Amino acid sequence: MSEATGDKPKDPELTTIPVEHALPGLSRNVGTVSFTNVEKRYNSSAGEVHALRGISIDVPAGSVYGIIGRSGAGKSSLLRTINRLEKPTGGRVTVDGVDVSTLEEDGLVELRRRIGMIFQHFNLLSSKTVWGNVAFPLVVAGVPKRHIEERVAEVLALVGLEGKEKTYPSRLSGGQKQRVGIARALVHRPEILLCDEATSALDPETTLSILALLKDINRRLNLTIILITHEMSVIREICDQVLVLDEGSVAEAGPVWQVFGNPIHPATRALLQPLNRDIPEDVKSRLCDQPDGEPTRTIMELCYSGEGGLEPDVAAIANALSTSTRVLQSSLDRIQGHVSGRLLISVNELRTRVPSGLESLAHQVRILGYVGDDV
Repeated sequence: MSEATGDKPKDPELTTIPVEHALPGLSRNVGTVSFTNVEKRYNSSAGEVHALRGISIDVPAGSVYGIIGRSGAGKSSLLRTINRLEKPTGGRVTVDGVDVSTLEEDGLVELRRRIGMIFQHFNLLSSKTVWGNVAFPLVVAGVPKRHIEERVAEVLALVGLEGKEKTYPSRLSGGQKQRVGIARALVHRPEILLCDEATSALDPETTLSILALLKDINRRLNLTIILITHEMSVIREICDQVLVLDEGSVAEAGPVWQVFGNPIHPATRALLQPLNRDIPEDVKSRLCDQPDGEPTRTIMELCYSGEGGLEPDVAAIANALSTSTRVLQSSLDRIQGHVSGRLLISVNELRTRVPSGLESLAHQVRILGYVGDDV
C-alpha cells in the first residue's frame, strides 16, 4: 500500500447514504438499555465521590438518546456502565433484559462486540492506515481475512470514506478521523453505538456532517445510539429523547421537544441559555417599565412550549390586538413537529392588561415594557 500524498483532504459532504451501502439491519427487538436505581461512588483523596445517584431510565431500541449535563454531572460514568467499563456501586444496568453485572469474561467480550463506541479524540492507531484501523477489531477477534476485506469495504462505504483505505490518520481531517472511528465501531455489526462527546473536537460545519451521518446510520440500520454531550445544539439536531443530569441525579428527562419547550430544572435552563436570544440591544436599552407620556409602543413576548400543537399565527395575533403590530424578533424552533420558543412584538401602546383574545394564541404572554414610537 502506498502512502497518500498531497494536501489534507476536505471532509466528504454527506446528505444521504446510498441504499446499496447500508448494512444489514438489526432486529427491532434488540438494542434496549435500562438503568434501575444506578449508583456509582468513587474513593478519592478528598473522600467519597457520589458520581451517580439513583438513575432510572429506559432507552428504547432504535432510538437516539442524548445524555447531557455540565462537566462532572456523571455523563461518562453512566455511559460506561452500559458496556461495563464502569461497574455500578448499586442498582442494575440491563442490555436486552440481561443484567451486565452478571456476565462472566466470555459474556462480557460478547457484550462489548455488540456495543460499539466512538470517542472525542478518535483513538486511532497512527501506524495503521484507515483500512488497518477499521480492520483491527476483526483481526483481534480472529475473523477470516476474506470476511474482514468484505466487512471493512462495507463500513467504509457506509461512512463515505471510499478511496481512503491506504491513507494514514496524519493525512486526514478531524471529520474524516471521526468517520474512521465510526466505521471501526460498526465493524462488529453492533446493536448499540455509544458516543462519548463524539463531536466536541470538531468545528461546527464538520459537527453537522457527523451528526447527519449518525442520524442516517440510526435510520438505515435501526441502531440504538446513546450519546453524551454538553451541547444542547447537538441534542436538538439528532436526539429523540434526552436525559439531563445534574450532580449525578436526573434533573429531567423526556422527548427533546418537550424538554426544550418547557425546561423545568435550573440545570436544563442553564444548558439551554446559549441557544436563547436576548432582547435586541437597541430595544433593551430603551425599555421602560411605564409609558413616559410620549407616543410609545408596548413590547410583548409570546412564548410557545410545543404543547397541544399550538403555533404562532401572526394574522390572528394582529386581529386580537386590533392595532399596529410589528414583529421585532423570532427565536422559534421546530423540533419533532413541535414549535417552541419566543416571538417578540411591538404594538401601539396598551395601557391595559394583555387582551383576553391573545392569551389563547400562545402558551404565555407578557408585557415586557414600553419604548418610543419608532420601534
